[in-house]
Amino acid sequence: MLKQILRAATVLALAAPVAAAAPAPVPAPEAASHTPAATLVSALKGKARLSYPVAEEKVRVTVDAHSTYAAGGIPTRSWGTFRISHVIDGRDYWGDFEVDCLTTGGPTATVTGRLVRTSPGHPWQTHLDPHTRMGVSFYVPKSGKARAGLSGATPKGAPVLTKCMAPAADMAVIEGGYALRDRLG
Repeated sequence: MLKQILRAATVLALAAPVAAAAPAPVPAPEAASHTPAATLVSALKGKARLSYPVAEEKVRVTVDAHSTYAAGGIPTRSWGTFRISHVIDGRDYWGDFEVDCLTTGGPTATVTGRLVRTSPGHPWQTHLDPHTRMGVSFYVPKSGKARAGLSGATPKGAPVLTKCMAPAADMAVIEGGYALRDRLG
């Protein structure tokens, strides 16, 4: 055992001067700008009216979300906005969200964000904690009907929805649509 350790140390000692004399590799332009060379990007954009069980009410989701990935399925950075709009008795109640996560996989996407602004007099102003998180899921097939699903909001004092999570996309898109670019193409 001692013989093997001494032999390995000798090989390393002989290789070190050779490795030190080799010129350092020149970083790629992407490395110099702090962007990993293997960065993958996802994007989700669009505006649509969703099916809703109350015919007189209209639910719309507008989204412009982006994310980058170095490796794996968890984004390294997400940004953008989305708006959830719900027209009740002719009044448009809306909330704007700052995206904190966009994940994609094939024809599906999940977006979460923190509430940053609401329409004047919106019930969320009194029923929700400031900057609560909500999530929206999307199913955007190459052909056929798209769908979306809304997490709803957690009431004041309840645990905040986990980042990157949303329910199944169970509401059909009945007007408008979405464009999805998955990080894997």
